[in-house]
Amino acid sequence: MTHSHATKRVSIISISERMQIPTSKPKARFGCRHMQGLLMALGFLCCYAIRVTTSVTLEAMTNAKDANPDFIEFPWDHTIKDIIQSSFFWGYVCTQVIGSIVAQRWGAHKMFTLAQFVCGLVTLAIPVLAQYCGWEAVCVSRVIAGLFQGTILPCLHTLLSKWAPTEERGRISSFVYTGGWIGNVICLSSTGLLSGSIFGWPSCFYLWGGITIASSILFFYAGKESPNEHPTIPQDEKEYIETSLGIMETEEKLRTPWIAILTSVPMWALLATQSGHNWGFWMLLTKIPSYIGSVLKTNIMRNGALSALPYFTAWLLSFPVSYVSDLLIKRNIWTIEASRKICNTIGQWIPAMALIGLGYVNEGQVFTAMLLLTIAVSSNVGVYCGHNVNHMDLSPNFAGPLMGITNTVANIFSILAPLVASVIVHDSTSVTEWRSIFFLSAIICFVGNLIFILFGTSKIQPWNDPTDKGKDITMNSVTESTVENGYEQKGKNIENIGTNKTL
Repeated sequence: MTHSHATKRVSIISISERMQIPTSKPKARFGCRHMQGLLMALGFLCCYAIRVTTSVTLEAMTNAKDANPDFIEFPWDHTIKDIIQSSFFWGYVCTQVIGSIVAQRWGAHKMFTLAQFVCGLVTLAIPVLAQYCGWEAVCVSRVIAGLFQGTILPCLHTLLSKWAPTEERGRISSFVYTGGWIGNVICLSSTGLLSGSIFGWPSCFYLWGGITIASSILFFYAGKESPNEHPTIPQDEKEYIETSLGIMETEEKLRTPWIAILTSVPMWALLATQSGHNWGFWMLLTKIPSYIGSVLKTNIMRNGALSALPYFTAWLLSFPVSYVSDLLIKRNIWTIEASRKICNTIGQWIPAMALIGLGYVNEGQVFTAMLLLTIAVSSNVGVYCGHNVNHMDLSPNFAGPLMGITNTVANIFSILAPLVASVIVHDSTSVTEWRSIFFLSAIICFVGNLIFILFGTSKIQPWNDPTDKGKDITMNSVTESTVENGYEQKGKNIENIGTNKTL
């Protein structure tokens, strides 16, 4: 079996030790883990803003009379615009696995900082590239942004696996990843307004490029790789995080068990549902502005605001959904696996039904269309307590590489979504043609989640700790109830578990 060096993190706290060590929360209500989550959310917000800046701005760049006619207009047809939209993902899918390896060997903190900085830099250059070098140069800048953003999710998963305690995983992870939603909201709203203002469409790229560079500098100085590397973290918070996760950092290096990961059924189930989700999510994200403008007949400034509404609603819903999910797990009302599958079903099947309904909306029915779009996008937030944290459930030690693998394949669907849409939708004003693409997206979302329900799990996999061979208890022999009930039964009859077996 071929391995590669991955991380210094190893699980060294046994189940019995974990149950006996106090797990009461730290005194501070707002701790270092929350600050790190806030910094990660800000960075992710900027990354998503960089991704979607072109969604609305391209409409202004190619239709200046509806935005600001004082700025240059480019004669790019729908095919060129779709190529520009998809070019981001050409680079994005290439660095998922590589990024996860670099993040673990060089440091997720450094990689996340560098990725933000480069993305901001190439975004600042787009107005000049478009005017003097053509749409091909814009594609190159988007490919570069995609190459560096391909490392973002593996970096965030690596950081969250070190900073988010198990009983707060849903909330902190949802807060970080829904930073992308609010990035969509602010970016889609601002680009519509800025494109129609005296500053014109170039200001969209200057604004978000500059903010992203500033965010990278802030994260470089204030962000930290792990609690162990934070110079001012209170001792009670550090112990709380490490005890909750059942890990501590040592100098022993683990090797990534690539073959074991690639032959794991739960990993393939996770990959299937993530691929289905990516198709539906990016189809909506990249085509909503075109749908609103072509079918609903709205102008560019209103287009940005309408496009942002569903994402703002999703961001608001993320807080109660993630809180309730964690609470039900903590009180043993739901198992972790039940929570993941129920939340994921909400996040993929409800949007699928809303998309089917969207296919029957005609011109002039703006309220109905926006209601269905809002339902489709906002209910999608359930996946952040579903499959999106399942990588950390399956393998805390290799959450980054696991995300790298699944996200690489899933984002092939992100590339295909707008390209397939351009093939099916020849007449952008035709509701019938839009209906076909909405039906296709609904089917893909439905099948992906069904596979996750049937074959997914939340049990920690045996390959999570390759150094643990030969011990009496492997990772998957520990049931969810053993771990969950352990929090409620610290100090009780647990001697039979054995103090020398690792979690």
